Amino acid sequence: MSSLVQSVDWLAIAPPTIAAVVGLVVLVADLFLAESRKPLLGWIAVAGLAAAALMLLPLLDADRSTFCLVGDTEVCSYTADRFTLVIQFLVLGGALLCALLSVTALKDSGKRLPEGEYWFLFLSSAAGAALLPASRDLATLVVALEVASLPAFALVGLRHGDRRSSEAALKFFLSSVTATAVSLLGISFVYAATGTLHLTRVAERIQDVDGQLATLAQTGVVLTLVGFAFKTAAVPFHFWVPDTYVGAPLPIAAYLSVIGKAVGFSGLILVTVVALPSYADAWAPALAVLAALTMTVGNVGALRQQPTRAYSAVRLLAWSSVGQAGYLLVPIAAAGYADDPEKPVGSTLGYALMYGAVNLGAFAVAALVGRAHRLNRVADYRGLYAVSPLTALLMGFFLLCLAGLPPGVIGLFAKVTVFAAAVDAGLGWLAVVMAVNVVIALVYYLRWTALLFRATEGEPVRHRGPAPVTVAIALTAVLGVVLSGAPQLVLRFTDTGLF
Repeated sequence: MSSLVQSVDWLAIAPPTIAAVVGLVVLVADLFLAESRKPLLGWIAVAGLAAAALMLLPLLDADRSTFCLVGDTEVCSYTADRFTLVIQFLVLGGALLCALLSVTALKDSGKRLPEGEYWFLFLSSAAGAALLPASRDLATLVVALEVASLPAFALVGLRHGDRRSSEAALKFFLSSVTATAVSLLGISFVYAATGTLHLTRVAERIQDVDGQLATLAQTGVVLTLVGFAFKTAAVPFHFWVPDTYVGAPLPIAAYLSVIGKAVGFSGLILVTVVALPSYADAWAPALAVLAALTMTVGNVGALRQQPTRAYSAVRLLAWSSVGQAGYLLVPIAAAGYADDPEKPVGSTLGYALMYGAVNLGAFAVAALVGRAHRLNRVADYRGLYAVSPLTALLMGFFLLCLAGLPPGVIGLFAKVTVFAAAVDAGLGWLAVVMAVNVVIALVYYLRWTALLFRATEGEPVRHRGPAPVTVAIALTAVLGVVLSGAPQLVLRFTDTGLF
């Protein structure tokens, strides 16, 4: 008789485990630390996220799996392959940069943000986000998704006495709970039709579902995809994004814009490309239409932002992130038409890495400018070059990367790979829609970039850069410059190994 007790590959699960354990350490330490020593919690969190990210290095050489079925070691609930490692690098690296921004934000908040609770919630969410790309069954996938999402609601509304923050948290909570409910209903239908939760077995069995269960399976597929469309902020499920980003502490807005998207898109890839390839004729056209709608609504929304409106810089970045989500959806849709889905999926991962690095850089500069200009309007960036030339040049570089213009070569390279994925899959119409949207996006990115170098109106305001914010800006800038010099590194790194 085979043993039901199986060993756990602790090295494979180390990255999310370290983040979770450090979160518990911070929660307990908060009980014993004096108020004056609470900032130490932030540095413990930063160290924990750095350690979790470093634990990805021993996993680069081989695929590792754990929590496998006793009778079939090929069917596992946790797999650390190249796809997993790329997303975990994005999640943990992005969380580390957001943690550096948070150290300064908590110091500036005047005790309106409780440090112990903040860091516990932040690390818990990061642990869930790191777990999700390794999930290879639907139950683990949903648990990871909720572990990543639930603390994020609290982080958005954690600022004491702030009405905007509470309203933003409520909108985020209601939309996300709706998405979870729809996803769970869809997953329950898929389980009822196939009798399994493991993604590879779902892929095998859903092709040969009994005729009486075919409608149930089809409904489950549709509901599951609708739920993940909420999570990725795809149109028309994007309405919560601008108000949530404005109401949240700025580091949390940055976290949601990158790590939140990485979670949603990695989950969507696992559900569509791995679990439901036989339904590609249904989900691929649906995702193509969603991609076109999302990039168009996001870019038009960003274009309409008034530079003098309060919080217009954060709102513009929020609408921009919706538009970027549309670009990220293009290769996933293309995977449904491609003979080899691995290449389009690699394009999505490459684009996500580029977007993550430069978008976090733009948010880091926004955090720096926001210390002197509380309303953080686009107009507040006018003449930034006169008072802080290097900061202005880096902000211009980040915006040009997002626009896909030189010297932001990595942004151009990422957009070309997405175009190529659409054209190779026969989605010429979607490539045309994307080209139009890239032109629309050029207008607001270049308008903001030009503003950085104009003459200031009135007395210029100096922007002092605290060390953590300066480090965050420097790290994103180095990553953006290195990748612009050697964009082929992205393609090598994003060879997914999913198939």
